[in-house]
Amino acid sequence: MNQEDYGDSLHNAPDGTFYRFPLRLVHGVPLMKPIADDWQKVESFQARPDDLLIATYPKAGTTWMQEIVDLVVNEGDLEKVKRAPTHIRFPFLEICSPPPIPSGIDILEETPSPRIIKTHLAYKLVPKSFWDQNCKVIYIARNAKDNAVSYYYFDLMNKTQPDPGPWEKYVDTFLKGDVGWGSWFDHVIDWWKAKDKHRILYMFYEDMKEDPKREIRKVMDFLGKNLSENILEKIYQHTSFQAMKDNPMANYTSFPSSILDHSCSPFMRKGEVGDWVNHFSETQNEVFDAKYKRRMEGTDLNFRYSI
Repeated sequence: MNQEDYGDSLHNAPDGTFYRFPLRLVHGVPLMKPIADDWQKVESFQARPDDLLIATYPKAGTTWMQEIVDLVVNEGDLEKVKRAPTHIRFPFLEICSPPPIPSGIDILEETPSPRIIKTHLAYKLVPKSFWDQNCKVIYIARNAKDNAVSYYYFDLMNKTQPDPGPWEKYVDTFLKGDVGWGSWFDHVIDWWKAKDKHRILYMFYEDMKEDPKREIRKVMDFLGKNLSENILEKIYQHTSFQAMKDNPMANYTSFPSSILDHSCSPFMRKGEVGDWVNHFSETQNEVFDAKYKRRMEGTDLNFRYSI
């Protein structure tokens, strides 16, 4: 990997059609070219003390946590969380798209406090102002194999990211970290190490699937919300996978198909733990496990691949 663009070197056409952007390294992390080109603006972003950052590696439960947080903050008011689609309610910190679409920074600068912000940035790339302002962060991590499968299908349907190619090659691409937002290993490990330095609630996708109410309570406690069992039940019901898949405010069907093509794969695909067994060949699994063992050695971070 070098400092040149890699991936599909395409961009938006005069007719408004979006094409796949190449990746470019930012402090050693591959990001889509429009983000890299506008990186100074992201790096110098000024957080506010009451900002809440929801951070994940892509396809690790971001939208799920956003919906949970919105309902916790709004004390279970279903009408309030229907006020706008997810991408409007939660500005995406680093995202930069071609004009006339505003960047995440542009939207955030116009967003009144308290802001709830989405990011996929590796810990080392998060603007320093978040730590200077002692902001709260909720981080969600998902086991590497399910994450790889989900990211593959997302790259198929997301027409702004490099074409993933065939699954047989994508596993190697994922293991090398040659995907948008970089290495899964670096991402989950660095955020894990950071959790004791800052106000970070580190959560696991598998735990959320196993006992959603237990994990929602953790979010409530972290955000200082003491909500009734009735409200907890309402949040649980509204944030089930099927409820969110059927919810146009959460399932990203409001995006034009030129950007997110749901005919390739729905944004809300399966939401399961263990779907990786339907995709990994025996050889792929052996290679993955060997790399996983090397990269995770020395850390007390543990993931479950079934529940």
